[in-house]
Amino acid sequence: MMNERPIAVDLFSGAGGMSLGFEQAGFDVVAAVEIDPVHAAIHKFNFPDCVVLPKSVQDITGDQIREAAKIQQKPVDVVFGGAPCQGFSLIGQRAFDDPRNSLVRDFVRIVNELDASYFIFENVKGLTVGKHRQFLEELIGEFEQSGYEVRQKWQVLNAASYGVPQDRQRLFLLGSKKGLTVPIYPEQITTKSGKKSELLLPTGPSCSEAIGDLPNADDFQELLESDEVNVKVGNSTSAYSKEMRCETASSWHWGYKRKWNPDILTSSYRTQHSDISKNRFSETQPGSVEPISRFFKLSPNGVSNTLRAGTDAARGAFTSPRPIHYANDRCITVREMARLHGFPDWFRFHRTKWHGARQIGNAVPPPLARAVALQVIQAMNLQISKPRRTLPLGDPNLLKMDLSQASKYWGIPTPVSKRDRKSGAKKRTQAQTEAERLKLISK
Repeated sequence: MMNERPIAVDLFSGAGGMSLGFEQAGFDVVAAVEIDPVHAAIHKFNFPDCVVLPKSVQDITGDQIREAAKIQQKPVDVVFGGAPCQGFSLIGQRAFDDPRNSLVRDFVRIVNELDASYFIFENVKGLTVGKHRQFLEELIGEFEQSGYEVRQKWQVLNAASYGVPQDRQRLFLLGSKKGLTVPIYPEQITTKSGKKSELLLPTGPSCSEAIGDLPNADDFQELLESDEVNVKVGNSTSAYSKEMRCETASSWHWGYKRKWNPDILTSSYRTQHSDISKNRFSETQPGSVEPISRFFKLSPNGVSNTLRAGTDAARGAFTSPRPIHYANDRCITVREMARLHGFPDWFRFHRTKWHGARQIGNAVPPPLARAVALQVIQAMNLQISKPRRTLPLGDPNLLKMDLSQASKYWGIPTPVSKRDRKSGAKKRTQAQTEAERLKLISK
């Protein structure tokens, strides 16, 4: 007998990498909390049935999430998210009480207020070493004192081990209410070997298998003014590219199909490099770093290095370098980044390269999130049927909004700093400070 789809809530949702992975595993993600109004708009576009709450977790309660999602007293099966950790362990002081870690405390609070049966906490690998290790142990203790059992020993999972053509390691904590079956960690489905620069995956996708079928953005003049162009994409070159193009029914897993046009290449704004840069890119060996720009050049037979997000506007709006394409003398496009991250082609990002790259770099790769979410489904002993309904995507204007426009759309203050004319010092809003903390998750 098939069960109804279980209910999930995404905290610190970003554009929705974990939301997509959990949806593909069989969950209905009914609410997403995201303080960045631009990211919140992108989530709304891709997940039209999900209620997006564009605010800090510090300013929201479990009851408010229930009311917004209109789930009344239905049980919330799982809360997941990647709360940022910024504090340091100090001698004689509990790291968990450090005010810089308030967002992590609020993650625990909301899990309790929603009375969630399960939780998945995702964070940087650095939380497991050095001074931060104390904070991790204290966090586990907080969950246990709140009535949850945490899977021990915790694990750092590499996306490359779960069918993603990217070396990306993240910590996951898996927990359940005491008395319920605690989810186990997913087994690796791909293996890696060889030098770090190559990270060969004998049973997993390589960079060429991930993006080799995509047209070269430099061949289209339109992509100097827009991030999309009408083009018939060539034949799939691998099982992985077939899945990203949703060419088979199994590509949707247990998620909802979307109405989209596969003959429009999206998220592909061109980058105009100088001839000098192109020559340097050409002379760089695949799997190595170009010495001047320090850009990593993809290997066609290996996986990508970790794709990072860069900084927000408050820190200078610096976008982390996108890798160099293995065959074309340019940095890869946002769509090519998305492929290397496990986002299917129907999934859209902000039209600008800066916001689009940030949204991918901050996200958990959906196939990795799906692998973890399937373990929750298994712990719940559920059999999920594939949904029959096809969802439309949202208003395309959501993909174009700048920070002020997105803030106006959501009816919230624009989270930017105001400079004092006399001293030149920045006065930061609470929202901006929290947004800065959130970006640490990409480090």
